[in-house]
Amino acid sequence: MGDAESDPIRLSFNPQLRIEFRGATITSDAGLLLPRALDERLGLSALIERHLSDPRTGRNAQFPLADLLRQSIYSRLAGYEDTNDAERLAADPTFRMLASRERRDTSVALTSTLHWFETEVLAEERNYQGLARLNADLVQHRAARPRSRRVILDLDSSESPVHGAQEQSAYNGHFESVCDHPLFVFNPEGDCLAAKLRPGNVHSAEEWDEVLLPIVDRYRRRRQRVVVRADAAFARPEIYEALDRRGVRYAIRLPANDVLERQIEDLLMRPRGRPSYAPLVRYRSFSYQAASWDRPRRVIAKIEHHLGELFPRVGFIVTTLTGTTRAIVRFYNQRGTAEQWIKEGKTATHWTRLSCHRFRANEVRRLLGVIAYNLGNLLRRLVLPAVIQDWSLTSLQQRLFKTGGRLVRHARYFTLQLAEHYLTRTLFRQIVARIERRRSPPALLRDQRGQLTAPARPAPLHQQRGVQPFPPQQGAHAPRRRARVDLPEDPPLVLRRVRPPLRFRHHPHGLRRHRHLASRVHGVIPSRPPQ
Repeated sequence: MGDAESDPIRLSFNPQLRIEFRGATITSDAGLLLPRALDERLGLSALIERHLSDPRTGRNAQFPLADLLRQSIYSRLAGYEDTNDAERLAADPTFRMLASRERRDTSVALTSTLHWFETEVLAEERNYQGLARLNADLVQHRAARPRSRRVILDLDSSESPVHGAQEQSAYNGHFESVCDHPLFVFNPEGDCLAAKLRPGNVHSAEEWDEVLLPIVDRYRRRRQRVVVRADAAFARPEIYEALDRRGVRYAIRLPANDVLERQIEDLLMRPRGRPSYAPLVRYRSFSYQAASWDRPRRVIAKIEHHLGELFPRVGFIVTTLTGTTRAIVRFYNQRGTAEQWIKEGKTATHWTRLSCHRFRANEVRRLLGVIAYNLGNLLRRLVLPAVIQDWSLTSLQQRLFKTGGRLVRHARYFTLQLAEHYLTRTLFRQIVARIERRRSPPALLRDQRGQLTAPARPAPLHQQRGVQPFPPQQGAHAPRRRARVDLPEDPPLVLRRVRPPLRFRHHPHGLRRHRHLASRVHGVIPSRPPQ
């Protein structure tokens, strides 16, 4: 695909300058090639083939289903709000290189085709459910899973303002706007595990079981411990009972009432004397059972006295965690990072841009924004160097993805010449090397019934050669089997430095000798967290 030949434009202040427009060879989104290389390693093509179905039955399908989905995802990852931008991005060199081989010399889909794909094809019930499973499988890829056996889930709702006649949009008194009311589930790494679009006037905890419980059951099948954190909107007895039946621990904010405040009545009074500039913080743990609860549960209260404030700040947390009150409150306060992830999704991938009239079409667009957000977050936490790993998704768009480039067409290959600014040659090589070290998934095969299945693992070497492995030892020389004992979990440890004795501080050889002994004998000495 080429550009129309035209005379260059000259400017009077610089006669040596000539201006030409080469939209088919110049791009401003060359950094999108990095997440494209990552999604190939994470098996996005196999996930598309497994979970999505193409309703087109003829042979005149110009754009493959995978190309249309990638164009929808990467346009949002680059910061383009809706399908209106597809009209000028169709000839962009980066988006042509992101697509399949047959589209690299022509163009990608225009606005009408992309709008039909998002509002008709993906709006079908089977494809919509498959799109949700695709997002779950993408963030649950083996290379993206955290190594810890404990999984923390943050449940939170948010606001999606609307400015038109969208279906099921309503006025929400808490947000004081006409909006939709979506529900999200995040992990501490920032991955959005599930998202559901709901009408604007529903309660924050409405349909929580459809979003949270499938994720909990998936982790429990892998024998992982699950902990749930949520704010006071999710303080419902049915949530407590469902999590208790599954053995899931939780820390949920509890609204205050007269019974709870009587339990801490003696801590509400400020101590006598001159108040300090630092806040005075107190904790208390007690057992409490509301009238709608089936059994008593542990409640932790936190009371803060601030200078210049007449009344203290009081908060209650209902929990099944075992530990000190201060450690549990500190653990619950980390739930605030989920609100930061929601803010990044709103500003970076514009998942609040729901301009369709039909509710299902807006559900699809919300889910496409979530997949684009997850792909950018996986790139950030899996392959980016530590120097730029703390960049927000908006910073990645402006500094990494928005990189200028010029495409040169050769007889057998393409060359993309990039501008070296934030994305340098060394940084690009380093990120590509980290992506290449990620193990690519095996290609899917079709069985006799036409269903996609993973290839079978090869048999062990002794079975392939027909050799019998060593038989187990019998008699008196057989090793004894040890009885399995389930030990309780170790309490959390706090690491502190080992301070050398006074006689070792000034002598260089003595200090070196002390460090050597501390590393071999003592190591890092654990201590209990403060009460």
